Amino acid sequence: MTGTTVDEVMAELAALDDPRARKVNERHGDDHGVNLSKLRALAKSLKTQQDLARQLWATDDTAAKLLALLICRPKAFQRDELDTMLRQSRTPKVHDWLVNYVVKKNPHVEELRVAWFADPDPVVGSAGWALTTDRVTNRPDGLDLAGLLDTIEAEMKGAPERLQWAMNHCLAQIGIDHPQHRERAIGIGERLEVLKDYPTSPGCTSPFAPTWINEMVRRQDV
Repeated sequence: MTGTTVDEVMAELAALDDPRARKVNERHGDDHGVNLSKLRALAKSLKTQQDLARQLWATDDTAAKLLALLICRPKAFQRDELDTMLRQSRTPKVHDWLVNYVVKKNPHVEELRVAWFADPDPVVGSAGWALTTDRVTNRPDGLDLAGLLDTIEAEMKGAPERLQWAMNHCLAQIGIDHPQHRERAIGIGERLEVLKDYPTSPGCTSPFAPTWINEMVRRQDV
């Protein structure tokens, strides 16, 4: 489907819009009604098209933005372009896919991680924490893990929701991946009690950091 126009793709997305899916998505802060499996199937048929991806992103339609992130070339974006895109990511799913599917594969990822980590906007800051968590697990050399725990201990309890979730994830990964910091990470989680009472479906692991850490470590030891 190379050479497909934006209008043709937008028509396909409109045809895929399902009021029931929209209702479910809206509960999670996402304003679109396209089933994600069907969205991925459409992306697979379109294949990689960087120009089309940029045009779809410019529509400011959430489903179109998600599709753009699936058909783009992550390494083709410049640093400032990705910074602008993050600040345009109004919904959680777009924000999450941009960080995980695009920014993590871009050569400017470390530069953006540092800049976003220090950004006063808590949503932008949450992206910096998400990228830091990825480094905690995959490339921890050079990170000040004790310093990250200091910041989490001082700021996570009162952080806005999106930022708090990202900091909590970082806390859990430090405890899971770095045994020398595990006791302290669990202790911070127990003292702050962030997400302690978060409702968790049967069979799922609680996002409460001490529970999360202990369960993941248990699985590693099995």
